[in-house]
Amino acid sequence: MINNMIQFLKQLSGNRGANIYSSTSQTDPKQIAFMRQIERERKKEQVLDIPLTELKIVVFDIETTGFSPDQGDRILSIGAIKMKGSKLLEDDTFYSLVYSEQSPSLKVQTLTGITLDQLNEAPKIEEVFKAFNQFVQASPLVAHHSNHEKKFMSYFSWTTLRKGFNRRLIDTSFLTQIVNPSLNFVTLDECCSHFGIPISQRHHALGDAIMTAKLWGENVQAVQERGFRTLRDVYTHLARK
Repeated sequence: MINNMIQFLKQLSGNRGANIYSSTSQTDPKQIAFMRQIERERKKEQVLDIPLTELKIVVFDIETTGFSPDQGDRILSIGAIKMKGSKLLEDDTFYSLVYSEQSPSLKVQTLTGITLDQLNEAPKIEEVFKAFNQFVQASPLVAHHSNHEKKFMSYFSWTTLRKGFNRRLIDTSFLTQIVNPSLNFVTLDECCSHFGIPISQRHHALGDAIMTAKLWGENVQAVQERGFRTLRDVYTHLARK
């Protein structure tokens, strides 16, 4: 549990010690300036103490060719939706495929519906990352099983833009641990089924992001009913367990 709490605090506070602007000679100067502005805004914002009803976040999901970016697996698509409190901002979404010259495996094509022809027409990952950063601005990120997203976003942010993925990233499990501490849900399908959230467009990055956002919204409402007002309240409770 102590390790989980350390991970939780890191997710909320961000990795302040990393120099995300080192080795940026290949990055667009305008992009560097933009990211510096985002860093300044993040430092001003006290995310832990914003009321959950007012907290603005971006819930996102990625589709990939596998689980190991350092072994050649790639990001195929990124989808995201903005939220305020427990409310989905349904008109404020992001979705993009990512250019590739390599075809996904037949299994991945069947699972995601993504084909080589679609990837050939998509923007390159550098452009997708820049557009995603513009969409997210200074908002914290939320994902289901966030380690997967963090691993890929960190790897490709460094290899393509030469900067770290220095964003707050919160896993949905930190609220479900409070709402349903005795239940050991793993998959997004299991979590959505428990809360009565319709499962649709599964393994589509935006579809999964929307379902994850609905899951987050249900849990935000549930923890508020239990007396939690901020993410700091959530952290303090979990740290005591």
